[in-house]
Amino acid sequence: MKTTQLDTAAPSAKRSGTYFGLGTYLGLAGALLAMIVLFSLLSSHFLSYATFSTLANQIPDLMVLAVGMTFVLIIGGIDLSVGSVLALAGSAVSVAMLGWGWSVMPAALLGMGVAALAGSITGSITVAWRIPSFIVSLGVLEMARGMAYQLTDSRTAYIGDAFAWLSNPLAFGISPSFLIALLVIILAQLVLTRTVFGRYLIGIGTNEEAVRLAGIDPRPYKILVFSLMGLLAGLAALFQISRLEAADPNAGSGLELQVIAAVVIGGTSLMGGRGSVISTFFGVLIISVLAAGLAQIGASEPTKRIITGAVIVIAVVLDTYRSRRARRRN
Repeated sequence: MKTTQLDTAAPSAKRSGTYFGLGTYLGLAGALLAMIVLFSLLSSHFLSYATFSTLANQIPDLMVLAVGMTFVLIIGGIDLSVGSVLALAGSAVSVAMLGWGWSVMPAALLGMGVAALAGSITGSITVAWRIPSFIVSLGVLEMARGMAYQLTDSRTAYIGDAFAWLSNPLAFGISPSFLIALLVIILAQLVLTRTVFGRYLIGIGTNEEAVRLAGIDPRPYKILVFSLMGLLAGLAALFQISRLEAADPNAGSGLELQVIAAVVIGGTSLMGGRGSVISTFFGVLIISVLAAGLAQIGASEPTKRIITGAVIVIAVVLDTYRSRRARRRN
């Protein structure tokens, strides 16, 4: 059988966790179903088409951000700046359209380009100086938020319905933004599981030094992943603008915690080398259904935060347990 450089440097994609077992997906689906049943019993209004169609049209931004964060965590990094980068991208779009008179498409491309540049800066500094991405992205978080305030004079910029087509429901009440986010998830899963690029990312997260010794330079791949994270934050900004008809410099505040929570709940390892975009989608659904269900039963904001935080802690504990078991098997 033909052996590639990556095969000699790191475990196969299947061993390192690219292909999650059916049991993992069934477990996540079971947890999601259990939550739906619980909230349906607690609230007579929860189990309805209106609830789920509204939920589907509110999560596209979280979906695409979670895809990017899955890739970042797989290579052993983390990006805390995604919420601020989203706000910066939205602010850039508002300046282009309201200040410079640009049309929708050039403004959208500018916003996504600015976000991708922010991601590239995070990745480049992380790689060039070998600084933990946690620290670098924390700095970019502050800079991006400050720039968003400067561009909008710290005020919400009302753009109007120029992007409304993204959030206007189509057949069955589903919006184009949800369909686009679903397409991103499918493409990302195929890239991760069916391409050499995906295998390289798994190898980098599993054993970066071994990948380097095999003759593969991990640096451009890591920078590209952070750039992709930024690009998806720009796309998420367009989804938010389409719903709010405005660019808010405070948009995405704290969103990075939701994104990381969804990805970890889905089973992607905080230690790197293990992840699945499909399981991340389940994580997004779980955390979104949890938030919607708690809101419908009238849970207070402190209660919602306590419960959500507890779910995140449990997910991290389970991730640590899985990682220890995997190390013992190897």
